Amino acid sequence: MIERVTFTSRDGDPTEGAYAAPDGTGKHPAVVVLQEYWGVNDHISSIVERLAAQGFLAIAPDLYHGVTTRDAGEAGKLLAKMDWARAVAEIAGATSWLRHHPRSTGKVAVIGFCMGGALAFAAAANIKGLACAVPFYGVPTAQDWSKVEAPIQAHFAATDQWATPEAARAIQAAVPSMELHVYDAQHAFMNDSRPTVYSTEHAPTAWTRALAFLKQHTA
Repeated sequence: MIERVTFTSRDGDPTEGAYAAPDGTGKHPAVVVLQEYWGVNDHISSIVERLAAQGFLAIAPDLYHGVTTRDAGEAGKLLAKMDWARAVAEIAGATSWLRHHPRSTGKVAVIGFCMGGALAFAAAANIKGLACAVPFYGVPTAQDWSKVEAPIQAHFAATDQWATPEAARAIQAAVPSMELHVYDAQHAFMNDSRPTVYSTEHAPTAWTRALAFLKQHTA
């Protein structure tokens, strides 16, 4: 069940997020879930719940601070005006909150989709101590890739015109250890709330790979 929680960003600002945890009282590894450009909507909340069902503490920091949209034009405007440095600070705050949660083992990974995929890459380059990062079809602005310490498993779509396979391979050239999967699918092929782009063939495969990678590196 999703719970709204408050934590502090790396810059000291109060931030909210959608949180879920496995049943019981035991300790678990954790995952920060990074939103698409629509905001922390029902789909992102469902990812948080799916991860909790798989044995992770999970939180999606609300990087739009209460705003969601179903309109692509509005989503583009929200993305354009987002403060990326502030977003990374909020992701760092969510990471710290999970790491010090009483039910946490202390191991925290990040996973992100679209805009959140770009932020997952940025987190790997700017937040120390991550167990791993799993970006889906997102490309960040220029990063110092030499700072990346966490293992990365990236998932991209062959026909994506925004987060192109070529851009993914350029990142892999800078981070040779990065595991890269490219699927014969469209951008946002993991989003099961959008039947025009969701891939019934490739989304289950990508999810299985992502879960295995998360479990491997947070064990």
